[in-house]
Amino acid sequence: MNQFKDRAVVVTGAGTGVGLAIAAGFVNEGAKVAFVGRRREKLEEAAADLPQDRVMICPCDVSDRMAVNEMMNQVIGRFGTVDILVNNAGINTSPRSFGEVDPGDWDRIVNINLNGVFNTIRSVLPKMREQKDGLIINISSIAGIRGSKLSGAAYAASKHGVVALSQTLNEEEKDYNIRSCAICPGEIDTPILDQRPVPVSPEHRARILKVEDLAAAALYVAAYPARVTIPLLVIKPTSQVFQ
Repeated sequence: MNQFKDRAVVVTGAGTGVGLAIAAGFVNEGAKVAFVGRRREKLEEAAADLPQDRVMICPCDVSDRMAVNEMMNQVIGRFGTVDILVNNAGINTSPRSFGEVDPGDWDRIVNINLNGVFNTIRSVLPKMREQKDGLIINISSIAGIRGSKLSGAAYAASKHGVVALSQTLNEEEKDYNIRSCAICPGEIDTPILDQRPVPVSPEHRARILKVEDLAAAALYVAAYPARVTIPLLVIKPTSQVFQ
């Protein structure tokens, strides 16, 4: 399987869950992939069974702008370029309501979920402009289209920002052939569900999206030629209401 042979991909939040599924999916399709995350051991464990000649382990906190710039320079130094950037790193906390969310948690969510996306895009933009080609996939959320009590104010605000950032990027960078897609999933069966104020039952988990569904969506978007942009992609469980 070599759909993305010789393509250079950076995936943030690649140590677990959706990020790992997306990163592994690109590797299995022939791409060279930088696994980015805060903990080296998690990244190494995640990539252990993949072809190591196509894997680069990059410990990095995406909220740290200088660290992101250094990481991206190292990736370009090894791979020569970055063709696809997948911004997946994201967190949520509990409690989440306006009246209860800790201001420190608010700052941490915005710094990772939104500022982290800006940091990685800003660091890769000069190279993509130079080569006049690039795809940026931002994993947002249905909460990035409409806020909800379930997701909480900080998460919804950060994910709305990601959608707006993607739309603006498409308008500003189209002459450089740089495209952006905000993928907005509904509920996904990942460890982040454990942080919900109300526990999620095994039956509920069985009905919702799996990480491989998000990987398939990201690879679907990336498979299109440069003349095609998918600005927004919503993917949800059949059982989840979307209005």
